[in-house]
Amino acid sequence: MKKIYFLSFCFLILFKLGYAQQNPAASISVNFQQVTIDQFVTELEAKSGYHFYYDPIRFDSLKVTVQVNNKPLETVLDMAFKNTNFHYAIADRQVFLTRGREIQTRLAAGFFGTSPLAKSSPNIITNVPVADFTDEKEKKVPEATTENKLYEIGIKTNTIGSGKATLSGYVRDGKSGESIVGASIYVTNTKTGVATDQFGYFTIVLPKGRQILSIRGIGMRDTRRQIVLYSDGKLIIEMQEQVTSLKEVKISAEKVANVRNVQLGVNRLDIKSIKQVPTVFGEADVLRVVLTLPGVQSVGEATTGFNVRGGSADQNLILLNDATIYNPSHFFGFFSAFNPDVVKEIELYKSSIPERFGGRLSSVLDVTNREGNKKKFTGSAGIGLITSRLNVEGPIVKDKTSFSFGGRITYSDWLLRLLPEAYKHSQASFYDFNLDISHQIDDKNNIYLTGYISKDKFKLNSDTAYNYSNRNANIKWKHNFNDKLFSLITAGVDHYQYGIASFDNPVNAYKLNFDINQTNFKTDFTYYLNRKNTVDFGVSSIYYKLHPGNLQPNNVQSLVVPDVVPSQQALESAAYVGDKYDITDDLSLSAGIRYSLYNYLGPQTVYNYAPNLPKTSSNFLDSTTYAKSKVIKTYSGPEIRVSARYNLGDNTSVKGGYNTLRQYIHLLSNTTAIAPTDVWQLSDPNIKPQYGDQVSLGIYHNLKSNTIETSVEVYYKRLRDYLDYRSGANLVLNHHIENDVLGTEGKAYGIEFLIKKATGKANGWISYTYSRTFLKQNDPNAGELINGGAYYPANFDKPHDFNFIGNYRVSHRFSVSLNVTYSTGRPITLPIAKYVYGGSERVYYSDRNAYRIPDYFRSDFSINIDGNHKVHQLTHNSFTIGVYNLTGRQNAYSAYFTQQAGVISGFKLSIFAKPIPFINYNIRF
Repeated sequence: MKKIYFLSFCFLILFKLGYAQQNPAASISVNFQQVTIDQFVTELEAKSGYHFYYDPIRFDSLKVTVQVNNKPLETVLDMAFKNTNFHYAIADRQVFLTRGREIQTRLAAGFFGTSPLAKSSPNIITNVPVADFTDEKEKKVPEATTENKLYEIGIKTNTIGSGKATLSGYVRDGKSGESIVGASIYVTNTKTGVATDQFGYFTIVLPKGRQILSIRGIGMRDTRRQIVLYSDGKLIIEMQEQVTSLKEVKISAEKVANVRNVQLGVNRLDIKSIKQVPTVFGEADVLRVVLTLPGVQSVGEATTGFNVRGGSADQNLILLNDATIYNPSHFFGFFSAFNPDVVKEIELYKSSIPERFGGRLSSVLDVTNREGNKKKFTGSAGIGLITSRLNVEGPIVKDKTSFSFGGRITYSDWLLRLLPEAYKHSQASFYDFNLDISHQIDDKNNIYLTGYISKDKFKLNSDTAYNYSNRNANIKWKHNFNDKLFSLITAGVDHYQYGIASFDNPVNAYKLNFDINQTNFKTDFTYYLNRKNTVDFGVSSIYYKLHPGNLQPNNVQSLVVPDVVPSQQALESAAYVGDKYDITDDLSLSAGIRYSLYNYLGPQTVYNYAPNLPKTSSNFLDSTTYAKSKVIKTYSGPEIRVSARYNLGDNTSVKGGYNTLRQYIHLLSNTTAIAPTDVWQLSDPNIKPQYGDQVSLGIYHNLKSNTIETSVEVYYKRLRDYLDYRSGANLVLNHHIENDVLGTEGKAYGIEFLIKKATGKANGWISYTYSRTFLKQNDPNAGELINGGAYYPANFDKPHDFNFIGNYRVSHRFSVSLNVTYSTGRPITLPIAKYVYGGSERVYYSDRNAYRIPDYFRSDFSINIDGNHKVHQLTHNSFTIGVYNLTGRQNAYSAYFTQQAGVISGFKLSIFAKPIPFINYNIRF
C-alpha cells in the first residue's frame, strides 16, 4: 500500500510541476502553404526555440496551410490543427503533437504539495510520464523504448545530490533485440559521448540530475532518451530501424565519431553498405568490399587474400567472432568465406591496432556475426546463378536466448561445362554453415556460442583434386562485475585442413595433406576508471600444432613412397594493458603495451649449421632431438601501441599513431595470393619471427553537417625478417625449409585519401592510395643476394589504387549501384634475353620484380529491385541484377612463358575477360 501511495504521490507531483512551468512562447511570423509536418516542425523549432516530439507516421497525411504575423506559438498551432484530429501540448519549451488523444498537462491548483524533485531539477519536463519502478529487490533494468517518457536511474531519493554517477547498459534493436555495435550516446549539456562495444554495451559518467541522451547508430533511426540520474544505474535503450527516405537526411554535429575517435587507420562497415556493392555472380562479398577501402589491395582478380599497407597476405589476422580463419575464400577465390546473411558488421584495423590483438604485422579484420532475433522467428534466403543460401534466426527463450543459423551451397558444375573443351570435365563445389547462440543468464552474465564449418573441393579437367576446410568453435562468457568493470573470457579451437589427391592412375595415386590446429584462451577486461580514463587489460594464449605435409599412397596398388614432414608445436602467450585518457575535451591519448612470449616446443629434431655461414646442406653440422613439450627456442618482446587525437574544431581533428607488432607464424608460398597448396611454418631456431613497426598521421574533416566524411592518412612502415625465397625454392614436403628461405628487410610508405557519404539518396565513397613496398636481402651470411643486395619491389607492390563506390536510390523500391576500380599492375620477373649453353637454348631473367603486368581497370553495375513495403505480409522479396566487368576489359592476372620447338613465347592470363551478367533473388520472412 505504501508503494502505491508513494507512486501516486510522485506522479501527481510531476503534473503539478507541469502546470507551474508552462510559459507562453515568443511571437513568431510564418507563411506555410501545403507543407509537410517535417517542414512545419523544422521552421517552428528554428523560430521558437522549442523542441517538438511527434510520430511522423501518424502525421504523414497532414498538409499545413497557415499565415500569421507576430503571433504566439499556441496561435500558430491552433490555426494549423483547426478542424482536424491533431492536438498539441506545451511544457518546459517542449511541444508534444498527438493524433486522436490529447495530452493533459493541468490539474487542479493546490492538489499537491511541494516536490523535492522540482527544487533540485527545475528544468524537468513535467508532463512526461515517469517510468514505473518497484522496490529495489524487485527492480529490473528499465527498457527505454520511447522518447516521451522520463526514466529514473538509480536509487531514488527525495532530493538529487551533487556529484556524478555512472550510467551503463545496452543499446538494442527494438525489433529483433540484437545488440547495436558502435552506437553513439551523446549528452549535449556535458559534451560527453561514448560508443557501444561489440555487445552493444556502454558506460558513461554524468552529473546527477536530468539529462537528455542522444543516440545514433548505423542504419537506425536517431532518437533521444530523457533520464533523471539519482545514482549509479543501468538502462536498456531500444532503437528502431531507419526507413530510407528519398530526401536528404540531416545529421547533427554530434555525429563525429570518425573525427573524435582516438584511433586512426580504422574502417567500419555494416552489412547494409556491403550489400550495395556489385560483385561477381551478384552475391554480397565482405572481402570484395574491404578491397575498395584505402590502403587495401589484392594481387589480382579472383583472389581473397589481401594486402594492407605494404604487408603480405599472411600478415592479416582474420577473425570471425574471434575465431581465426586461415583461408577466407571459396570457389577459386570468387567468394569469401563469410555468409553475408549472417554477418553483422566488420572492422578493419590498419593502424592503431588495439592491444588485445596481436600475432600479425599488417592488419586485423574483425568480422562479427548476428546474435539472432530475440523476439520472433525470421529468416532470409537467396538464389543466384551458382549459389543458394538460407538464414534462420529467432528466440529459444524470448528476450533471453536466441540463435542464428546460416548456410550456403553451390551448384556450379553447369557453369564449368560451358567452358572450353580443355575445362569441360572440371568440378567445383563448396558449402559453409554458421551457428551462433546468445544467452543472457542474468543482468551481469551473458554466454555466446559460435560454430563455423566450411569445405571446398575442386579439380580442373585432370585427375588431381584439391580440397580445404575450416572448422571453428568458441565460447564466450561476458561478466559485469559492476557498472565500471566487465570481463570477457573466450576459449576456442580452430582447425584448417587442406589437401591434394590423385587417383586416376593406380600406380601413381597419392594423397597429400596439411593442417593447422590451434587452441586458444584469453581474458579481456575493461575498466571505466572515470569519465576521462578507460583501461583495457588481459592475457591470452594460443597453442599451435601444425602438420606441414603428409604424403601417402592413395590405394594398395600405388607405388608412392610415404613421406611425412614432422609436426610442429608452439605456444604463443601475451599480456597487455592500455589506457584511453581524455586529457581535455580536445586532446585524447591512447597508450598501451603488449608483451608477447613465444615458445617453440618439442618433440622435434632441430638441424644445426655452421655459424656466420648460409644455412645450406653443405654447412650442416649436426642435429639435436628434443622431447615432447620441451622448450626448444624462446622469442619475446614488447609491442607498443600509441595514438593521439587533437580536435581543431567541432568537425576537424588531427591524429597520430605508432605501433610495433611481432608475428610468429609464416605463410610459405610461390604464389602472391593465398592458395590451397600453401605451407604454413612456425618460427623455430632457424627461422626468426617477423617484426614490424609503423608510424602514421591523419587529418579528418566532416562536411555538410557531418554527412560527408573526408580523411587523409600517411604512413611509414618498417619490416624485418620477412621471408622471401631463393631462386628455384621447393616448399612442399621440404624437411629443411630453412635452406630455401631468406630473411629480408623491408619498408613501406604511402598516402591514403577517403571521401565518404553515408546518407541520402546518393551515397558511397571514393578512395585513392599511393603506396610503395620494397624488400632487400643484403646479409652476406645468407649466401645468395637478391638483386645484389639492393631494394626491389615486393610481389604485391602496386603504387596507384583508385576505387569509386556509388549508390543512388531512385525510389523506395529501386536503386542502382556502380563500382569502378583501377590499380597499377603488380611486379613480375621476366626473361629479357636468351642464350645457348651446352647445346640448348636458355633464358636470362631480369632483376627480381623489375617489370609489371598491365594496369587493372574494371567497372561493375547493378540494379536493386525491392518488393512492396507492406508491413503485414508473409515475405519480402528483392532482385539484384547487374553486370560484372561492364566494359569487358581483359585484365591480366599473370604473365607466363612457354617453350615449344625451341621457341619461347609469352602469354597473359585473364580470369574474367568478358562482361559477366548476374541475377540474384532474395527473400526475407
